[in-house]
Formats: sequence, structure tokens, C-alpha cells
Amino acid sequence: MSLKPKKVSDSKSVMTEMIMPNDTNPMGNLMGGYLLRWMDIVSAICAGKHCEANVVTASVDHVSFQTPIKVGEIITLEATVTRAFRTSVEVFVEVFAADMKGQNPRRCNHAYFTFVGLDDSSAKPVEIPPVLPLTEIEQQRFESASRRREVRLILSGRMKPEDATEIKSLFGIPVPGKE
Repeated sequence: MSLKPKKVSDSKSVMTEMIMPNDTNPMGNLMGGYLLRWMDIVSAICAGKHCEANVVTASVDHVSFQTPIKVGEIITLEATVTRAFRTSVEVFVEVFAADMKGQNPRRCNHAYFTFVGLDDSSAKPVEIPPVLPLTEIEQQRFESASRRREVRLILSGRMKPEDATEIKSLFGIPVPGKE
């Protein structure tokens, strides 16, 4: 596997689904669990392409369902890698909905998923190629990824809040050695 930096566009993944009656609740809205499943699938495809390895979901950041998605609507899920760490990669996924004719388009949801790349034979974590952000939005997501990672590590109990240097610097709190 090559560890040379890879462009975000190299692994971008897009998935489209039509919302059918068996995907919805009694009110005719897409059930959240189905949406999360599709978000996980498109994100895993994206992460796998970037990592050139099998991947497993390690975490999903806060997800909120901003607007209902109705039966008969078409959703498009777009996943892009934001940043790679040593053995994990963060993926940003957005969900858009519209009717069958493409009318009433809107952004409905987004989330950040984290995946760990695994070796095929040992199922142990492998090193992940770095991300090469080229656009302004790619650069913004790349730069903010380390703060999101610290929050995930703190919430999972794998980092102490006082060790979160990226978050501290965001709030202007002096960090020894970074002054």
C-alpha cells in the first residue's frame, strides 16, 4: 500500500436511494436507523477507497435529523475524507433530498464518521495514507478534524480534557510548548 498523500476527490463516494414505504415510520418519514445505515455504508466505501484496506466504523459524531425525508423522495449521500491520522480516517457525509423530478432539493443531514483501516490477514490496524486537501472547504475540514478527534477521544475516555491541545488553542488557552 502506498502512503503518499491522496486527494479528497480520489475517494469521494456518492450513493442514491429512493425512499420506499418499508423505509418509513407511520408518518411516512424515513426512519433514522435506515438513514444511519446508508450513511455508514457510503462512508465506509469512501474510507476503504482512501485506506486501500478493509475498514471498520470506530465512531459517529453527533447526528441530528434536520428535516424529514418523505416516502417517494430521492436521497443522495455524498462522502468525502477529511483527514487521516495514523490508523484512522475521518469521513464527512452529507445527505440531500429531493422529489422524483428533482424539485424541492435540500440538505437534510450530515455527520462525521471515523474508520480504522485493517490488515486483510491479521485484522490489525494499518497505517493510513495522508489526505491532500486542495480546495478551501477541504482545507477547513482538514484543519478542524484534529479538534473533532480530540472531542471524540475525550468523550470515549481515551484522552484527558487537560491534554486536548487543539481545543485549548481554539479558545486561546495557553498550551505549554506551543507558545
